[in-house]
Amino acid sequence: MARTRGTWNTPTMWLAGSSLVSVLALTGYVIFGGDESGPGAPAKGGQVVSAAPFGGTSPVPTYAAPEEWTEPERWVALPRGQRTDQYGSEVGFPHSTEGAAAMMKAASTTTIEADRSTVDEQLRIYRSFIGKTDHSAQNAQRIEANAASADETLAREMKVSPGQPLPPGAYVRSHVVGYQVVQRSGDEVSAYVLARVTQKTGETAKESATYTRSLLGVQWQDGDWKLTSAASMRAKQMSQGKPKPKMGAPGDIAFNEAGWTAIREAS
Repeated sequence: MARTRGTWNTPTMWLAGSSLVSVLALTGYVIFGGDESGPGAPAKGGQVVSAAPFGGTSPVPTYAAPEEWTEPERWVALPRGQRTDQYGSEVGFPHSTEGAAAMMKAASTTTIEADRSTVDEQLRIYRSFIGKTDHSAQNAQRIEANAASADETLAREMKVSPGQPLPPGAYVRSHVVGYQVVQRSGDEVSAYVLARVTQKTGETAKESATYTRSLLGVQWQDGDWKLTSAASMRAKQMSQGKPKPKMGAPGDIAFNEAGWTAIREAS
């Protein structure tokens, strides 16, 4: 798939020089320097990664899944967007707290595979979900270069030459599994978002996974929710000095103890 060059507004950096799963662990989250990733929560049966904002990551011991499923105490079926835009993103969410959370989920759901690069996904997120007031050509080349660097790191981890497609069956995917509202008003919502990031290096490789936590702020602009630097900065300021919710997989008691709301797929 040919990459379409375009603008990207955000001043943030990718996690560099780290393991495969960490390269995309914060896709869609680290957009305004407001990442709130903490010590990595383990995926059931997968590898754990401890993430530090704008730094490296390091693996820690394998997670042992609990024997019994603990039903999440808080569930919600988030609304769907009204349409799919020209970039393939779900947009047009309701003007409500749940609509804002649904938009955060859509903006934080990514797939990198043979015909879909990090650059492709970063540009899609930018065009579909970032408020126009934050568009800036000044940062375009730098951010796109960072995404391209992430692709190069993935290529090395996947044992292919930089610029070449990932091997058949290889992927890195991020999917939101829970959230926790920090602040809500009529036209602005901020929340911690909990995502599960999975990766495979090929068709016969075993899938591994980790969890990431990020703080996002969105504003109602032009009839839809948009990620903005202003809302994200206010969310970061509001959360300073307060404990961040601990990460835990849905089905673990830690998920409930941390106050996460699990997400059911809307019908």
